[in-house]
Amino acid sequence: MPSVPSYARWLRTAVAARLPESPFLYPEDDVSSQPVRFFVAELVRETIFEQYEKEVPYSVAVKVEEFRESASPVYIRAVIFVERPTQKAILIGSGGAAIKRLGQAARAKVEEFVGAPVYLDLWVKVLPKWRKNPLELQRLGFTLPREERT
Repeated sequence: MPSVPSYARWLRTAVAARLPESPFLYPEDDVSSQPVRFFVAELVRETIFEQYEKEVPYSVAVKVEEFRESASPVYIRAVIFVERPTQKAILIGSGGAAIKRLGQAARAKVEEFVGAPVYLDLWVKVLPKWRKNPLELQRLGFTLPREERT
C-alpha cells in the first residue's frame, strides 16, 4: 500500500481539527444516500459500456421502472434509453443475442450488489434527443443546475 504524502496527512489533520463534532447523520452501515435502484441502473449502464465499447456512444440512460424485493427472485425491470433506432439495434443484436449477454453480465453484478437472486428484465427504447431535453433529463433522474435569476 502506497504511503500517504506528508502534505496530505497535514491537510487531513488541519481539516479534521476545524470540523465541529456532531452525531452521525446516517447509520454506520449506509454506504450512500442513493437508493438501490440508482445503483442497479448504474451497474446496467456500466455493463453496456464494457460490452459495447465504441459501438454505442455515451447517449445511453438506464431507468429502473419496477423493483420487487418481495419476489423471489427479486424482479427488476429496467429500460435502456438510446437516442437513435440504430443504437437500439446494436444493443439488441441479431436475434436478441447481444441484449441476452448484456442481461446475464449485468444480472451477475446486480445479484452481488443486492445479495440475492435477481430476474433482470431489460427493455430498450428510443427517446430522440433526450440528452438535450430538460424534462426528459429530469424524468430519467438527472439533476439539472438551477438557473440563476437576476
